[in-house]
Amino acid sequence: MELELTDKVAVVTGASKGIGLAVTRALAEHGARVVTGSRTVTDDLARLADKYDVTPHQVDLAARRGAAELIQRAADTYGALDVLVNNVATSSPAPSFTEVDDDTWQRIFDSTFFSAVRASRAAVPHLLASGGTIVNISSGNARVPAPMIVHYSAAKAALSNLTKSLSEELAPHGVRVNTVSPGPVRTPLWTAPDDGFATMMAAGSGTTVEDIMDRVLPETMRIATGRISEPEEVADLVLFLASGRAANITGSDFVIDGGLIKSV
Repeated sequence: MELELTDKVAVVTGASKGIGLAVTRALAEHGARVVTGSRTVTDDLARLADKYDVTPHQVDLAARRGAAELIQRAADTYGALDVLVNNVATSSPAPSFTEVDDDTWQRIFDSTFFSAVRASRAAVPHLLASGGTIVNISSGNARVPAPMIVHYSAAKAALSNLTKSLSEELAPHGVRVNTVSPGPVRTPLWTAPDDGFATMMAAGSGTTVEDIMDRVLPETMRIATGRISEPEEVADLVLFLASGRAANITGSDFVIDGGLIKSV
């Protein structure tokens, strides 16, 4: 299937690892020119930049000017912007709601929600000119909140709501806005050796990260397919929504969770 992404200019936030890295790779493999935003340039991202037309830009997207700086870098480099993928997010589990202080709430929202607000605000003039699209990476937790990540769930719910509002405003002007809402995905958010969710679960239960990811999570979460998603599967969905093949899709939320969420 021809996705009509050759020479399109895309910005991907939080692209140094996980879903953002997979989205960057998928866009680049289909001929897009990609500017990435992240605080660090990992070895994996650097290798993509060596192989494809990928321009890593180190930036703190939780800072007030970070997102606008990233969008300006893309516009200055390529003279246009066609696709914005708001992927960057932060999560830190807390034992209870009362133990999440104001600074933590602000930090999670700055990274997970306000980064998308600011990037979208900076990108809209360019997207109006190109008839472009925004894909926001939300989460199943926007619909099914989890107590230990109450702040993250609230930020993702806000992002999903923002998507609907933007889609209504921008659709008459030829700009589409959609969300992709993954369930558990095999990313460093789960598998990081120090603070990944699965790492902490494994330490508390005396098993391995691999067992948590491959058996415990699918069983305890009652995932219908019997497995969690891979970053590349999420990237494929993002790729389709960013492409010309999805020209009449806007204001929609696409859940990719293996059947974890049972209600409609």
